[in-house]
Amino acid sequence: MSNTQPAGALPRHIGIIMDGNGRWASRRGLPRSAGHKAGADTFGKIAKYCREIGVPYLTIYAFSTENWKRPADEVEGLMDLLRRYLNEMFKHREEDARLCFLGERGPLSDDIREMIARAEAESAKNTAITINIALNYGGRDEIVHAARALARRCLAGELSPDEIDEEAFAGALYTAGQPDPDLIIRPSGEQRTSNFLPWQAAYAELVFMDVLWPDFTPGHLDRAIAEYQGRSRRFGGL
Repeated sequence: MSNTQPAGALPRHIGIIMDGNGRWASRRGLPRSAGHKAGADTFGKIAKYCREIGVPYLTIYAFSTENWKRPADEVEGLMDLLRRYLNEMFKHREEDARLCFLGERGPLSDDIREMIARAEAESAKNTAITINIALNYGGRDEIVHAARALARRCLAGELSPDEIDEEAFAGALYTAGQPDPDLIIRPSGEQRTSNFLPWQAAYAELVFMDVLWPDFTPGHLDRAIAEYQGRSRRFGGL
């Protein structure tokens, strides 16, 4: 745990774009798989820290729709890390974390889809923290998915096009019923959101940090939260 927890109001929902695993590994002369393993370990530590300090919602960008373009062995290694994480979650039910997965599940293997469904069902009543794992996720794809869902409701006579407002659209997204992220963090030195929660992040505070994800610590999270707390959030008002 960090020695100095952030003072002031915590963000209700933090999003993190986990980035820099490959560069972390290459700088150490290691295979990219070693970087992904180190990044997965960092995720576990940061998720636990968020729960300890009282952050209610955490969303992490684990695997994008574009990541399928990577070499097949790297993709399979990432999926094996997911399997390991899910197995660990089944062993640590006392941590009271609710798991939700954001993204299109169709391309995932049968065993992973089954593990995801089990993890969501078994953790559904947990209340300490909701952890969203964006897996095979793309923000534009999510918006198209929501638009199609609303269109189907209109065709079925359940909804009039004139009844589609921001609230109705938000209710068709993967994060339906959750607060929008207040803070989005991207380590690794890159300064873009890369198709991560574009609808939900409309008013999020963005913090970019020059640290590779495997080296990201609770102290870095504290600094990002402190920066968030120092900003004036007016949402278009005065």
